[in-house]
Amino acid sequence: MSVCIIGAGTAGLCCARHSIENGFQTTVFELSDRIGGTWVYNEATGVVNGIDVHSSMYKNLRTNLPKEVMGFPDFEIGKNKFSYVRSDEICDFLNQYADNFNLRKHIKFSSYVIRVVQRKSKWQVLSKNVVTNKIEIHYFDKVMVANGHYHTPNFSKIQNMNRFAGDYLHSHDFRTKEIFEGKSVLVIGAGPSGMDLSNIISRSAARVTISHHLADIGKNIFFENVQQKPDVRELDEKGAFFVDGSYEQFDTIFFCTGYKYAFPFLSVNSGIHVEDNYVQELYKQCINIRNPSMALIGLPFYVCAAQMMDIQARFIMSYYNGSNELPSTDEMLKDTHDRMTKLWGEGYKKRHAHMLGPKQVDYFSDLAKTAGVRNIKAVMTKLHNESSKCFNENLLHFREDNFAIVDDETFIKLN
Repeated sequence: MSVCIIGAGTAGLCCARHSIENGFQTTVFELSDRIGGTWVYNEATGVVNGIDVHSSMYKNLRTNLPKEVMGFPDFEIGKNKFSYVRSDEICDFLNQYADNFNLRKHIKFSSYVIRVVQRKSKWQVLSKNVVTNKIEIHYFDKVMVANGHYHTPNFSKIQNMNRFAGDYLHSHDFRTKEIFEGKSVLVIGAGPSGMDLSNIISRSAARVTISHHLADIGKNIFFENVQQKPDVRELDEKGAFFVDGSYEQFDTIFFCTGYKYAFPFLSVNSGIHVEDNYVQELYKQCINIRNPSMALIGLPFYVCAAQMMDIQARFIMSYYNGSNELPSTDEMLKDTHDRMTKLWGEGYKKRHAHMLGPKQVDYFSDLAKTAGVRNIKAVMTKLHNESSKCFNENLLHFREDNFAIVDDETFIKLN
């Protein structure tokens, strides 16, 4: 059996590893010339060779999760006295993983996937080498989409956006804080990136204002030249009117408003569509219900990502290798419908459909129980929850915390 994997980042590499171990003929298509996906730093922004720059990595980034939860279940990130490590160390780790499982020979680098379309019982994959411009057509039995979800900017809609005469920037195109030197910056959005970047750019900007509608953000988690404001009501040529009636002028509006799930290479009859960032129709958030020979890896967020991707890959392989049999289409649709109805009842919006956070432990257990695969160690979700709590309570200093895993259930804080 032949398997196509799109992307050689965290998700694609673990899919490749498990596909190869199952004896499948495995080909990975990777747009860049190296391993690492979103963790590869690329100074370029915008469009290169006619293709949007994929990476959203900025200079000197340190992880906002401890390395202890960022490794794979059976391949951990190497020794380092710090828990919160640099992005290049994550890249090194992914390269070590690829070499340990001899994955590199299966990767077609500089390969842009143009189209994935079903042709009878096969998936036709049209790809272009971005260096030579050579077009190739391949056919596969299975497709695993692992192209990440931090590459297509999502801009919130603000009234009279087109009137603002200053600069606009999305965090996708942010690389260094020096571009904000001496400027007054309005940050839109208080997700993890918006909060973190407000402090980072405040070391260069004259003044930073973060606009959001969250009620539980403390005042002592930002540097002194970062102030908080409620949502923006509308813009004019020089600044923003806020919903509390106040007005301020700004040089730059910095959107930290997240990303869209985007699969531009999937044909309209692939069985996958996205509505307000809710990817449908998927069984257990990963198997394409209409065409189960396709799977999407790594969609849920606020999770131990590598751990989750690994159990997703093992879950999917249990069906592809025949050790498990998928439920009927109707049964898979009902399973998804029941789960989503419960979420909507809890007040979730479509854009929150793939948000897990503390619910990740239930998701992992469901995958493990359904497919009979090994679950993620409980200590991983416990440490993830602790780290998230520290981030929210001590944004300026949480990266000074260091942790150690004691056993499958227990971690300790070292300082």
